[in-house]
Amino acid sequence: MRDDLYIAWRYILFNRARSLVLVACITLVAFLPLSLSLLLNEVERSLRTRAVDTPLLVGARGSALDLAMSSLYFDDQQPKTVSMALLEELEQDRRVMSVPLYVRFKARGFPVVGTTLDYMDLRGLSVRHGRLPALLGECVLGAEAAAKLGMGPGDHLVTTPENLFDLAGIYPLRMQVVGVLHPSHTADDRAVFTDLKTAWVIQGLGHGHQDLAQTEDPSVILDKRDSNVTANAKLVQYNEINADNMGSFHFHGKPDDYPLSAVILYPEDEKSATLLRGRYLDSERYQVLIPPEVIEGLLDNIFRIKRVLDTVVLIVGLATLLAVILVFALSIRLRQREMETIFKLGCGRLTMVRLLGAEIAIVALASLALGCLLALATSRFGDDLVRMLVA
Repeated sequence: MRDDLYIAWRYILFNRARSLVLVACITLVAFLPLSLSLLLNEVERSLRTRAVDTPLLVGARGSALDLAMSSLYFDDQQPKTVSMALLEELEQDRRVMSVPLYVRFKARGFPVVGTTLDYMDLRGLSVRHGRLPALLGECVLGAEAAAKLGMGPGDHLVTTPENLFDLAGIYPLRMQVVGVLHPSHTADDRAVFTDLKTAWVIQGLGHGHQDLAQTEDPSVILDKRDSNVTANAKLVQYNEINADNMGSFHFHGKPDDYPLSAVILYPEDEKSATLLRGRYLDSERYQVLIPPEVIEGLLDNIFRIKRVLDTVVLIVGLATLLAVILVFALSIRLRQREMETIFKLGCGRLTMVRLLGAEIAIVALASLALGCLLALATSRFGDDLVRMLVA
C-alpha cells in the first residue's frame, strides 16, 4: 500500500495542474454550503442578540424594517424622522426609560450617532481611552472605527457632507475625539457617538459665527436696526467648536421640532410595555416596534433564500462530482500504454485499481484538509466577515 501511495503521489505531482484543479473544485463544492451555514449562523446570532437587548422602539410610521435596521445597526436606510416633542411626551411616563437616537450623517464612512449618555450605560459600553463626550462638538469612537481611522483622544474628525453641491451652506463639522470605546462586537464598534446637539449642528440647525456687533468689516452687515443686525452670506460660520467660539453657537427654531430618528424604550415591566404599545396602536404618525419580532421576520426571509441556495449548491455539487468521475474515466483511457506496461511487469488489474484508489484518496484528503482550514478561518473571522459584508 505504501508503494501504491508513493507512485500515486509522484503521478499527482507530475500532473500538478490537473490535480490542483480537482482539489479546488472538490474543496469549493464541499466548503460552500458549510461556509454559508457558518456565516448565516453568525448573522442570526448577531441580529438576534442586538434585537433582544432592545425591548421597544418608537419611530415614524412607515417601514418597520428600515426603522429597526437604522436604529439598531445604523444602516444606510434613513426612515422618516420624529420630533423632540415625542421624546418629551414619552419622558412623562416614569415607568419607561427613553433613549433618543439621531442617525443621519457620516464621518469618513462611519455613521455619526447622536444620543445621550444613557445609551452607553444601557448598551454596556465603556471607555477604553479618554472619556465620554461632555461638551458641544465632542465625539467618542467605537473600537473598530478608531482602529480603521487610526484616531484617538486629541484627534479631530470631520463629518462628510451629504451633498457636495449643498447650496444651503451647511459646513462639515470638525469634531474633537475625546475617547475610544472598548470593543463590544456589535454595530456600536463602527459608530461615532456624539450628543444630540452636536448632531443638530451638523445638520445646520445650530451654528456659530463671529460677533456682528464687533465686526470690522461693514460689508458683512446687510441690515442694522436698533439692536437687530442682519448679516449676508459673507459672514463666516465656524466649522469647529472650541473654547474660544463655543459661546457663539446657538440654535434656531423650536426645540420641540428638532428631529430624531427613533427613541429606544426600556419599560420597567411587561405591563408598562403593553400599555405603551396600546397608546400608539392607532397613531397615524408613530409606531411602536418589538425589535425581536421584526428581526425574526427578516431572518425567515434570509433562511428561505438559504434553502434556495442549498438546492443550487447541491445541483452544482452533483455536476462537479460527475465532472470529477469523467476526469478519472478519461484519465484511464489516456493511460492505456501505462497500464499495458504495468501488466507486462506482471502486475494484475488489482494493482491498477489500487493505484487509482490511492490517487483518489490523496486528492480527497487534500481537499478535506483545505476545506477544514477554510472552515476554521470562517469560524474564527465569521463576526468580522459578517460585519464587513453587512456594512
